[in-house]
Amino acid sequence: MRDDRPDLGPCPLCGRPLVPGPSVDAHHLVPRSEGGRETVQMHRICHSKIHSLFTEQELRDHYDTLDKLRAHPEIAKFIRFVRKKDPEYRGRNATSQRKRRR
Repeated sequence: MRDDRPDLGPCPLCGRPLVPGPSVDAHHLVPRSEGGRETVQMHRICHSKIHSLFTEQELRDHYDTLDKLRAHPEIAKFIRFVRKKDPEYRGRNATSQRKRRR
């Protein structure tokens, strides 16, 4: 049986393979509300983790590249966790205490 789904390559955040379907999302490196246009395809759970930790202004000002995101301690911890999961894993991310206090 041949798989006709397009190869999306690895997730630019966690490195796991991207499987077309509901586990994939487009992430604006700079949020659209802050003037961003460039998007990258990544796992929905990776995208959710980013937005659970950072405000749109923080993404614009401090985390506008994948390298900067991966360097953040909470994202690095998340990547270590999620790399062990199936590529279609779609768990949930809670909003961080720091972001909730805003």
